[in-house]
Amino acid sequence: MEDAYVLQLTGSKFKDLYLCFCGMSACRPNHSFGPAVRPNYIIHYILSGKGTYQVGERRYEIRQGQGFLIEPEAITFYKADGEDPWSYLWVGFSGEQADNYLEDLGLNSNQLVFQSDQAKDLKRIVVKMLNYHTSSQTNQYYLQSLLYEFFAVLTKDAQLAAVTKETKESIYVQKAISFIRNNYSSGIGVKDIADHVCISRSYLYKLFEEALQMSPKDFLTQFQISRSKELLTVTDLSIEGVAMSCGYGDALVYSKTFKKIIGMPPSVYRRDHRKEVKEQLHAQEQKLEEMMETF
Repeated sequence: MEDAYVLQLTGSKFKDLYLCFCGMSACRPNHSFGPAVRPNYIIHYILSGKGTYQVGERRYEIRQGQGFLIEPEAITFYKADGEDPWSYLWVGFSGEQADNYLEDLGLNSNQLVFQSDQAKDLKRIVVKMLNYHTSSQTNQYYLQSLLYEFFAVLTKDAQLAAVTKETKESIYVQKAISFIRNNYSSGIGVKDIADHVCISRSYLYKLFEEALQMSPKDFLTQFQISRSKELLTVTDLSIEGVAMSCGYGDALVYSKTFKKIIGMPPSVYRRDHRKEVKEQLHAQEQKLEEMMETF
């Protein structure tokens, strides 16, 4: 679980770089997200506590004062520490020149983690973003200026973590994860993944356990369920339609798996999550001052 304050935007008049969403969260111990893919770039910055961030076989220990980049369509997983869970802010963005702006920060596919001492300014900017929650033309310009300010603050002192070197084993894992991302909806199994990578199932299992601390089957299942959570939230597909879209030919099997992992049936998750999001948005203005004290 997490206590989150979120601004979600749709449409933008800007093309090179524009804000898609932002927010701040205080996570409970061991709260996790993923494995999942996101359609936009996202920068997370840790305000307090610590946790782990995983991209493919690369695993990073992230703590207060550090941040990490999520790239579009990359399979990622992140989890709050069990004893000192993190609180963080995040900014999601896109645009035709987004990758070039990230290069100015030194961030790219091989450099996903950074450190910055500008917590106060970064938090101030995101809180301002959350205040401009209506989609008026004036607010679009304000939000655009704040996004540029966010990047400007990060350029002040962003220090980068060391690049992790690729190994033969890591390439196998990356290839397997890419196959899962592109074929999860087709009802694939572990044998299909191993055959695609051209290694045995037992060796694939060993590589996943070492790199990701979970089996290939568990990774595939977690990814499918994460994708189904998104569909339950943002679409009106039937439960059967969601199941089919995520690689489950049997809606009953999907529902049982979803309940085992999430703790409730898909229909209840859809109802409760949509209600929760609506209530959070309704209460957002009143809680901004309280949020400032919390973080």
